[in-house]
Amino acid sequence: MSCHADVVVRGIDWLITVDAGRRVIRDAGIAIKAGKFVAVGKSAAIEQAWTAERIVDGKGAVVTPGFIDNHLHASFQMSRGLADEANAQSFLFEHMYPYEAANTAEDVYVSASFAALELLRHGVTCFIDPGNYHPDATVRAVMASGMRMNVACSCFDQTKSVLGLLPPSMIESTEKCLDKTQGMFDTYLGKHHGRLSVSASFRGLNNATDKLITGLKDIADKHVSFVQTHACFSYSTRDSSIAQHGKPEIERLESLGVLDERTVLVHTGWLEPQEVAMLAKRKPTLVCSPSSSVHNGYGYLTVGMHPELLALGVNVTLGSDHACSGIVDIVQEMRLCVCGYKEARANPRVMPPETAVEMATINGAKGLGMADRIGSIEAGKEADFVMFDATVPEWQPLYNPVSNLVYSATGNTVKHVYIAGDQVLKDGKPTKISYDDVMREVKTTAERIAGRLNMQKMVKLRWPVE
Repeated sequence: MSCHADVVVRGIDWLITVDAGRRVIRDAGIAIKAGKFVAVGKSAAIEQAWTAERIVDGKGAVVTPGFIDNHLHASFQMSRGLADEANAQSFLFEHMYPYEAANTAEDVYVSASFAALELLRHGVTCFIDPGNYHPDATVRAVMASGMRMNVACSCFDQTKSVLGLLPPSMIESTEKCLDKTQGMFDTYLGKHHGRLSVSASFRGLNNATDKLITGLKDIADKHVSFVQTHACFSYSTRDSSIAQHGKPEIERLESLGVLDERTVLVHTGWLEPQEVAMLAKRKPTLVCSPSSSVHNGYGYLTVGMHPELLALGVNVTLGSDHACSGIVDIVQEMRLCVCGYKEARANPRVMPPETAVEMATINGAKGLGMADRIGSIEAGKEADFVMFDATVPEWQPLYNPVSNLVYSATGNTVKHVYIAGDQVLKDGKPTKISYDDVMREVKTTAERIAGRLNMQKMVKLRWPVE
């Protein structure tokens, strides 16, 4: 007698499970019930054992777990093209902080809707947002799309660093930062049927006091969550930390007792030798965001130690960071990461494509503290998965789907996306929000934001415009 499922996907050309055995299954099938995978295996066996209300044809598809972007500023989605050819100081204090300070709650809502749209179109089912000044607008927008998200509120309590001075609207007291972070947990923890989780975030070490850092870590620990921050993305942030605190960024975290497996550190390229040992011992999650480094020339793929730290057992993941570095496409981030490190090391064996896929799936789930729920396709986990159209030229010829995914495909070849068994992208279009409405709002919001900014300073058009 057959068992009954809600959805059966049959005849999948290639299924990349990222399960414990890292199985890749030809002519595969999956069965989904109550939002979870209940069976994964050969298509014939699944079809024989399971009936379903809905049968999905997987012919011509490569199926992967839903991708997890461990660092994406949803409120920066409207900043594409506003911070080109800028070093770390200029990027932050002349471009992105003025942009962020000019954003209203309405702007952030549109930006987050746009981010969710682009993420879904590229196969991302869950992301970590490092926070902004309108987190409620971010939650409303992203939850409407059907995505998963980890939300935080932005925290700075130190007005000035060696790099510059924050806009007045972004300056808050330590107590306000701690109170509003606790409020995020009180408001959102356990909401939206498990699609929404909460973390604590201080946006940068050089604009955070010791009291804020340890206070946020205490809040995160109390709620069995994590604390996140940007760290070591440029030589200037490292040197600024030494100038202000007498020690580099990771060493400062270690001295404060906040470096552990429930710490998420974004970038972590410019490390001192002793900091490598600290990371190997404490094993926080590290997020490599290659597009932001190559776009602005930060150099942390040149000097970074992510391949070595992976070999030392540290959890390394991927993040697309923000639209102002061009792409918000985790598939392209995979390629930039592994190929960037191959080039930097002059070693083709460094970071094979399988490593990139792990970073974007199961490693990302570990960073979220959700590896028991998502990150791989196996019975008992929530049914987040992506169906790529592998009939298009960039997927052919198809001898090795992991290789093609990382080295030749882009996120634009995603066809369908499911989250907890619910289809949130069909034929490249979202099912929960209107593609046309979002894009219409993007246009009007861009005009509104441009009216508040010094666009001559922000946008670098070197050729004449008539």
